[in-house]
Amino acid sequence: MLAFFTPRSGGSPNADEIDTLYKITLYIALVIFVLVEGALGYALVKFRARKGAVALQTHGHTNLEIGWTVAAAVILLALAVITFAKLSSIQDPPNSSAGGVQQAGESGLLYASNEQRLPPNGKSLNINVIGKQFIWQYVYPGANEPDGLGAPYSYEEMVVPTETTVTLDIVSEDVVHSWWIPELGGKFQAVPGYHNYTWFKISKPGVYKGQCALICGRGHARMIATVRAIPPAQFDAWLAYQKQQIAEANAAAAVSRAKLNAQTGAAVVENP
Repeated sequence: MLAFFTPRSGGSPNADEIDTLYKITLYIALVIFVLVEGALGYALVKFRARKGAVALQTHGHTNLEIGWTVAAAVILLALAVITFAKLSSIQDPPNSSAGGVQQAGESGLLYASNEQRLPPNGKSLNINVIGKQFIWQYVYPGANEPDGLGAPYSYEEMVVPTETTVTLDIVSEDVVHSWWIPELGGKFQAVPGYHNYTWFKISKPGVYKGQCALICGRGHARMIATVRAIPPAQFDAWLAYQKQQIAEANAAAAVSRAKLNAQTGAAVVENP
């Protein structure tokens, strides 16, 4: 029953920390709610109107007023301390586990900033998340060209290795979208001309579903997102296959281009 009122978690450490922080706040709020409503119920019964009785007229109670003011300040301070203590584990990604993929950090993130966090060892598998009406594209490191062309990519489903810290660079090609996989952490907006960053680390194979969480046009409802976590060895094979497919497609395109360039006569197509 409680899960209905709390965030989904279980996929990544940052999502678990968000869930824990939420539950701490919820439990404190529930205790305060029960105490306040209990005191209100007691007052309604104890001091209810009675025939012939005259209510005592009390104007202020200094000790009571000081008491609830101090209590509220203490509760607020405690929540602030707990929140700031949890923030680092939510924002800062950990290192990949020993069984994580070896590509992490080899051709991905090279620097960190105030917005962009890296694991302590500076190594992560960095994936570009590109929002566009109405589909998500995921671009992996490993481009063959200096300008980034030829990088492996997928649509709608992001495939990642387990036990590996995955950092995301989230952008948009058109309008504002919102990347959200509830079990892997909070939602992040994809804004044209701006980069947002987040991370996750999945410990075991599984499929995690989400969607664009910001209305972005008439096709918003079908802009779903899926993250599929697989063992590192399977991920290596999947990534190699994606690279092979791109290389074969580029080779076929080069053959077709050479054939068109070799054509002569009235049917020749001008190549700008």
